[in-house]
Amino acid sequence: MEAKKGNIFSPNSLGQNVNPDLDIERKNISFSIEHLTNILDGGANNTKLRREVEAVLDADPEFSQENRYFQSQNERYESAVRKTVYLLQKMTKMGWIEDGPEQNYCFKYLTDDLAFSIHLIFIKSILALGTDEQINKWIPLAKKIFIIGTYAQTELGHGSNLRGLETTATFDVATQEFILNTPTFSAMKWWPGDLGRTATHAVVFAQLYLKGHCYGMHPFIVQIRSLRDHSPGQGITLGDIGPKMGFENIDNGFLILKNVRVPRENMLAKFSQVLPDGQYKKQGSEKINYLTMIVVRVNMLQSSIIPCLMKACTIAIRYSVVRRQSELKPGDPEAKILDYQTQQQKLFPQLATAYAFHFICNYLLDIFHRCYNQTQEGKFDLLPELHALAAGIKVITTEYCSAGVEVCRRACGGHGYSLLSGLPSIYMKVVPSCTYEGENTLPFISEALFLIKCYGMAQMGQPLPSSVAYFSSVNFGKCQAQEKKDFLNPDIYTDAYKHRAFRLVFIKNAVMKLQQLVQAGKTQHEAWNQCTVQLTRAAMAHSHYIVVQKFAEELRNHAKESATRRVLKNLCDLFALHGIFSNAGDFMQDAYFSTEQIDRVTETYLDLLAVIRRDAVPLVDAFDFSDASLNSALGSYDGLVYQRLYEWAKKSPTNHQVRRINGIAVAIALALRLV
Repeated sequence: MEAKKGNIFSPNSLGQNVNPDLDIERKNISFSIEHLTNILDGGANNTKLRREVEAVLDADPEFSQENRYFQSQNERYESAVRKTVYLLQKMTKMGWIEDGPEQNYCFKYLTDDLAFSIHLIFIKSILALGTDEQINKWIPLAKKIFIIGTYAQTELGHGSNLRGLETTATFDVATQEFILNTPTFSAMKWWPGDLGRTATHAVVFAQLYLKGHCYGMHPFIVQIRSLRDHSPGQGITLGDIGPKMGFENIDNGFLILKNVRVPRENMLAKFSQVLPDGQYKKQGSEKINYLTMIVVRVNMLQSSIIPCLMKACTIAIRYSVVRRQSELKPGDPEAKILDYQTQQQKLFPQLATAYAFHFICNYLLDIFHRCYNQTQEGKFDLLPELHALAAGIKVITTEYCSAGVEVCRRACGGHGYSLLSGLPSIYMKVVPSCTYEGENTLPFISEALFLIKCYGMAQMGQPLPSSVAYFSSVNFGKCQAQEKKDFLNPDIYTDAYKHRAFRLVFIKNAVMKLQQLVQAGKTQHEAWNQCTVQLTRAAMAHSHYIVVQKFAEELRNHAKESATRRVLKNLCDLFALHGIFSNAGDFMQDAYFSTEQIDRVTETYLDLLAVIRRDAVPLVDAFDFSDASLNSALGSYDGLVYQRLYEWAKKSPTNHQVRRINGIAVAIALALRLV
């Protein structure tokens, strides 16, 4: 049936002129693609609304991505600014309400082509950390783009170590102002998006000093550019940090502050404030300043990182049924490369990972919303657990997605090297996420601190946060699975991941190592530093367990939908068994798995590749990316790969400068002859 724009139908269509090798993959589908798409969208109504929004955007030539791969950095940035301003006008014209679902779908769909991305973080920071008076003052200005904000935390010499930030804010009782300084070269703010050319205001994080005493990091709203002529304010030096690995649409910048004064009411004061006489008043947990960081992490995973792996899987799997190479059987035509087990082993674990991370992100969002609502009531009980969960899930998601996108790119052979494939741009977008909000080792260390603390609570019989409740209930026996089919039981492999996590955290690694070092005379900080490798491994194992556990729990939500549950279970099984297959040594320690059991895990895992093979294309179709969204010559729905590569290549500006290039060549040749 022909797909229709603006209604409930997919933007993709079997009615198109589809490559026969791809078309046949969509015949006799064993489950409802539409139903699975609805699950990923959180309901059929959400799918319908998302498609309607995307159809409007696809139909508007102002949002065309046709020339993106041929634009310079400055062209990308200027185009992003134009598109962002136009989008705001478009949303008003369409009647899409502020902060409504349509707006969220717009930002998610156009994320690679928009500016002002950190402006949204600026708004969220004020909403989370500001008083009612501050929110009423600043948020209307920000939402109407009367001011453009950025989030200035990271410094040239410090990132996620908030205690190490060097920027200072000293209160002057006489003038009722804070005086902000970046006192050293390494203290300058470095990396904030929208800072280089765009922002007029910044939420600046600085160490608060009152009467010579430091009260730690606090956020301040600072005007950095004139609203009249956009020039830097007095005492402010700023600019763009230069070319980066991707993100040409974002103007990351630097900021130097020299005796910059802001009024007392510019310190975001929902949880702490400075009184007129210079007294400090605090309310709530000291970890509340991490709330904005958690907002950034959660939103990043949902709207940016996980879709990167989904897009890469879509491109690589579609291409792998169009690309033919060599013979599987002598004398037969060249085979689809997806029919080779080695290609399946590359791509299907990435596909399963994309689904697994989608569901863990839903879980994390649920925890976040509950925690956020509690903090608004002055309750902070969930905050430590949320901070640890967000840290661990951020690391495992960004690590796996970055590696997975690169696997997909290389699985497309030489054509995956071309920007026109879409894969290099996806890779350049996802790989920096491993250092967002702290290089990935640091969040794992943060999570490990939480795990060690919870271990102590378990030892004392205290109630535990839900994500670590297993600390007090682990069975130290051996895996009881015998036959291959036993390893397809979610209870079997979830228990295996639970045991692995518990053992790496406690039994023979982190805790015992710490205790042994302290007993041997090491100081606490020396012992801790000598255990960080074990601690990061323990944090990874715990996060991996949580992902497997929540994917398995998701299956219960679809018990009445046999076909959908079947394909999701296949993916869950593959994700879990691939993890055991890839980390067999961890699971064999303490003889939890025997050599024979690992052999059966391997056999079962490899058998699953063939099972998922028949559903591979429908499973990526369920992600429901339009061709405009993918912007890939290799991953288009119709599979006309070679035609599209050629047509797009002809659009290169180089191919329209032949006369000029030939003229230069002739001039050079003549000059050489004269010599």
